[in-house]
Amino acid sequence: MADTVSYLQRDDTISQTERFLLLLSGVFVTVNFIALEIVNPSGISHWWHLAVWILCAIVGTRWLDRVLPQRDPLIFPLVMFLTGWGIVMIDRLAPNFADRQSIWLVISVGAMLMTVSLQQLLRWLRAYRYLFLIGGIVLLVSTILLGSNPSGFEGAPELWLGFGNIFFQPSEALKVILVVFLASYLSEQYPAMRAQSQLKIGSERAWLSPRILGPIILMWGLSIVLVVWQRDLGTAAIFFAVFLVLLYAASGQTSILIGGSVLLAIAGFVAYNLFSVVELRVDIWLNPWAEADGRAFQIVQSLMAFAAGGIFGEGIGQGSPGYIPVVHSDFIFSALAEEYGLVGIIVLVAMIAIFVMRGMRLAIQHQNRPFNALLAIGLSMLIAIQSILIMGGVLKLLPLTGVTLPYMSYGGSSLLASFVIAGLLLRLSAEVQ
Repeated sequence: MADTVSYLQRDDTISQTERFLLLLSGVFVTVNFIALEIVNPSGISHWWHLAVWILCAIVGTRWLDRVLPQRDPLIFPLVMFLTGWGIVMIDRLAPNFADRQSIWLVISVGAMLMTVSLQQLLRWLRAYRYLFLIGGIVLLVSTILLGSNPSGFEGAPELWLGFGNIFFQPSEALKVILVVFLASYLSEQYPAMRAQSQLKIGSERAWLSPRILGPIILMWGLSIVLVVWQRDLGTAAIFFAVFLVLLYAASGQTSILIGGSVLLAIAGFVAYNLFSVVELRVDIWLNPWAEADGRAFQIVQSLMAFAAGGIFGEGIGQGSPGYIPVVHSDFIFSALAEEYGLVGIIVLVAMIAIFVMRGMRLAIQHQNRPFNALLAIGLSMLIAIQSILIMGGVLKLLPLTGVTLPYMSYGGSSLLASFVIAGLLLRLSAEVQ
């Protein structure tokens, strides 16, 4: 009886914590929408977006109470906070896209709730990994053969599959699929890899077997395919970086990180010499000021936005981030820096860091279940690496890759995949013993 009472009390505490954090998030989002309405009146538009966010938050937390009473109480409030902030920024920068993002939010929250409701989901993911991998490869080949670019810009990478006026970026789904496959594959090899990592030849650890090295070369080749056929440097870098982290976590061999980094550098060097889009991004990373009014206009305007923001920012609707091309997508971090300043940047980075830390905490809690642990690591690193790439890119700390900032940037495919990631982490948190 005492155990039952304790169990129910824990459920109630989790629910109260989550709802309190959602309330704080709702206050923040509402205040920002009010401020935006004062600066830029739009009638019903702002309030419709806010109403959608509130509805998703209420339905989401109530459904989670029902199907996952034993869950991490921070994950859902974190992703809703970031998404709400993102919709505020998109509404301020590109109101027409905010309508679409709100619709995608409903779809994404629905996908997350469907994910957490499947009690056997983790077992299915592990058992049918090759089926998921084949599906991912089909998506990749379909994009190469039938891909398009809804922007209509000549020479732009064709990374989307279109159905009428609806476009979907398969690489976003492929990220999650590959993490699932790799976590399942490496979990089966985990005992052998850990045993082999203890072997030594002289003073050096033994080389990995071909059975384990094979996937390394396969993933490197897949990254090359993405760069060659789609000129998608960002997705290729994410794929390979996440794979290296997973392989290192499974084997414990530092040499894997070193060797993988060398392979990635070789791929980057080859891509720089073969493809103009990669050459452009590296050149403007090294010296954007030589072409500040030309090819490097976007990154230069981004840097100026960071400088204009200062410590506390210009205020929502008070800056001029619209000078940055495609600011609502690739450069939303720059717009946030200009209007919320260093304080806003710190808050955003802290929220993403907490989300990643919760995922890594799940990996530790599942350390006796290799598949669950590797899945938590892979999903967390997807968000972490993608965030680092885009934030570093718009700050000129890294070459610009063109990936989205998770949960914040405009992009239905990215938002959907990010909420599925949150759903899988919530599912994992509910199975901690």
